[in-house]
Formats: sequence, structure tokens, C-alpha cells
Amino acid sequence: MFLPLHDANSLKHIKVQYVTISLIIINVIVWLFTGPLLVPETFSNATVLSLGYIPAIAFDYAQLTPDLVLVPDEATYITYAFLHGDFWHLAGNMLFLWVFGDNVEDALGHVRYLIFYLLCAAAGAVTHGLIDTASETPLIGASGAISGVVAAYFLLHPKVRVWVLVLFRIPLPLPAFIPLAFWIGQQFFMLVADPESGVSWGAHVGGIIAGLVLVVILRRRDVPLFDRTIVTPRAVRHVEATPAILSPVGAENTRKPTPWGRPS
Repeated sequence: MFLPLHDANSLKHIKVQYVTISLIIINVIVWLFTGPLLVPETFSNATVLSLGYIPAIAFDYAQLTPDLVLVPDEATYITYAFLHGDFWHLAGNMLFLWVFGDNVEDALGHVRYLIFYLLCAAAGAVTHGLIDTASETPLIGASGAISGVVAAYFLLHPKVRVWVLVLFRIPLPLPAFIPLAFWIGQQFFMLVADPESGVSWGAHVGGIIAGLVLVVILRRRDVPLFDRTIVTPRAVRHVEATPAILSPVGAENTRKPTPWGRPS
């Protein structure tokens, strides 16, 4: 088990990861106003039932009472991803999103990244539901969407050094493919080894598969996979070389024109 801390991977196409930051803020606000910390437990439980993804509801095996219906059933494929049970559930998901989300947003662009995130969340819900269509336990948490972000980062930047906290104690700088490959493999293994766990490994696996497919389709045309080439940042403006200063006839001009630019 590991926790990501920081990656040495600067943005190349965007100046600020607006969507990633907004998603984190929204998740925190939703947790504050729907979680058990600030609101009565009965209200928190009702919110989970109303906005969480419940397979039995989605597949018409059961129905919510009218007072709990806040959104159409189809909307819960997305709304569940903005609910979290406790602080550590929220903090873990947001940490992964903060470390890896900015570079995926950079590779896709703001709008396509938001679409990517929501589709990965929906894929996580679908996979979770297909594993047990009659389950009446609500699924909550951004893990499905963030699993897609992790998978996308794995394809885009496997060689980038990422500082991770191994076993929650040992900080190490590792090429991203090592901890991410281990994490992705763990999700598939746990889905088979512990399908009855309180953690929805199916949602994680669904998000991973969606992330691997969608990043190939939605990434910018000039963004390679597997860190194959260095992409010149669009934010860096290259100016044509300054002409050499005129010299007297017969004199040698030693000044060479050099391009210059200022990174944003």
C-alpha cells in the first residue's frame, strides 16, 4: 500500500488545473454539508440513500420511498461520486486526485477532462452494479472516477518520478509505473480475492478500464503515451532569432542570435 505525495511533472498546456481544483472543492463542500460531521446522522443517511448509487434501484429490483427521491435514478451514476463516508475516505480520494489529476487535465484539456472524470465515475457505478444487480447497499465515493485518473496517468507518464509513502511510513521517489502498476493490479486481484469486501473493487476496476480507454481517445493530438517524447509547452512563446548586429566590412561578428521565451 502506498500514498502519493508529489510528482515532478510540470503542466505543459494549461496554466492552472481549474477542473481538478474545482472537483476537490465541490467534494469537500458536499462532504461538509451531507456528512455526519456537521449534520444529523438521519439527514446524512437520507442523503446517501437519495444520491448514492444503489444497484437494486438502477436495475428495478427495488424503489425508494417518494420522500427520498431527489434526482432521477440515472443521475446517481454521477452523484454518488461526490459523497464520502468519513474524513479519511474523502482525504484519500482527494489526495490521489490532487497529485495525478492536474497532469491528466493538462493532457486532455479542461472540458474533455471533466467529461473524462464523469464517464469514469459512471463506468465505476456500472461495473459495481453488474457484479451484484440486486444489492441495496448504496455506493458512494469518488474512487471510480479517480481510478480512471490514475490509469490515465499510468499511460501518459509512467517514467515520471513520484514521491510515495510506502507502507504509510517510507517516503521514496519512484518511477510512476512502479507504484501505479502495483495499485492497478491490486484492484483486479482484490476484486477476485475479496468480492464481498466493504470496498467496491468493482467500481475501481470499472474506472480503471474506462480511464485506459478514454485517455487514448480524449487526449490532445500532440500528447504522446508512455512519455515517448517531450512536448513543447504551448504556454512558452518562441520568438524569432534577433538578426545579427551589422559589423564593419571585414570585421568578424561574434554575436549569435538566440531564441528566447518566458514560461508561464
